[in-house]
Amino acid sequence: MTMERRTVLKRIGGVGAAAALAGCSVQEQGSGGSDGGTASGDGSGDGSSSGSDGGSQQSSGTATAWYQLQDSEIPARKDAMETFTSETEFAVEGSDISNMEKKTTSAIPAGQGPEIFEWAHDWVGDYYQREFVVDQSDELSVSLDQFTDAAASAVQFDDAVVGLPHSAETVTLIYNSDIVDEPPETIDDMVATMEEYHDPSSSQYGLAAPFDPYFTSGWIQAFGGYYFDPEQDPALGLDADEAVEGLEFALDTLRPYMPDDPNYEPQAATFSEGNAAFAVNGPWYLATLNQSDVNYEVATFPAIDGGEVTPYTGISMWYFADAMNEGGADATAARNFVEWFATNEDHATRLAEEQGAIPVLDSLVGSDELPDHVQTYSQTVSQGVPMPTDPRMNKVWSPLENALIEAFNGDSSAEDALTTAAEEIRSNWE
Repeated sequence: MTMERRTVLKRIGGVGAAAALAGCSVQEQGSGGSDGGTASGDGSGDGSSSGSDGGSQQSSGTATAWYQLQDSEIPARKDAMETFTSETEFAVEGSDISNMEKKTTSAIPAGQGPEIFEWAHDWVGDYYQREFVVDQSDELSVSLDQFTDAAASAVQFDDAVVGLPHSAETVTLIYNSDIVDEPPETIDDMVATMEEYHDPSSSQYGLAAPFDPYFTSGWIQAFGGYYFDPEQDPALGLDADEAVEGLEFALDTLRPYMPDDPNYEPQAATFSEGNAAFAVNGPWYLATLNQSDVNYEVATFPAIDGGEVTPYTGISMWYFADAMNEGGADATAARNFVEWFATNEDHATRLAEEQGAIPVLDSLVGSDELPDHVQTYSQTVSQGVPMPTDPRMNKVWSPLENALIEAFNGDSSAEDALTTAAEEIRSNWE
């Protein structure tokens, strides 16, 4: 889920000033796995919560948590861990990991992983089959009935519950309200505005949107195409005419108005610095925009003749890593933290207000009290399609990312790029 893949698929969390209100202290240090290993080299320690007596470390268990956040999200995550510790007898040690997939796939098999880690739901099937995550269905004290059907389904595989969900995510259209008066109703309206503002010689662009598999999914799947669907025959649809048509649309209609670097950071920075009329990004990006001077609004995607923008949607979740199998106080602390993080309504509401998180608690979904931008993202989620949890999906991302970069740079046609990616994926499946 690129800032890797979502940059991949952002992690949202935080509760603003809640910890300050709780009056609890935090000692910052690196966090290791259950065997005492550390996350050195891949992230920085983001918080080891001290005991409620203000000095001694908690004796009721310390959860080790890994996550991958943007800089603007880290302070809020520290606040969340502090708040949990102030309200319970448990502690949490958190580390921000720069490459979650690389770190989890190397550390967990070596017995050096955390109790819990945060990511989007698309790893569920692959990681469960590889025994990186474990079933905690018999240990949980919360019911999946509290969540939306999509969120509850996302954290399960083969009847195992390998984590708990805390928010939904997708990408949608964002516009600079100092440049754009109102959201475009049609793609023609959007193109007209981009054409008027676009001036690369003055570092002005019509659109800033990372060109990777997650961010581009809405366009490629707009005309009936799909990346991978285990319910379809064939399961891989990348080289089908409908997917090719979607990529051609993105290259012909949108690419001419974008900065020349397809990666997340330069595209995101272009808009946050006030140099683009439109952006395509997710709710995690709003924390960055809130710290910038750019005035923005969030909108649903414009209408397209003969199609509908259908982006991938994800469920942000805490995974129960293999270290949970050892049981004991640390596993109990981890499970309690995840249950608190996932089900606390005040926490989820604060996430929505401060970070743009889309609640997946049934009690909050669709609430009129949610911020307008969260309601807009929720509308886009309803238009999208959940990323598959099938283990084969994990072999789709990398070849497709390479294909999109080649097509973006003009080194390959849409058809050739997607055909090459599909051949590589099928070969990797064998």
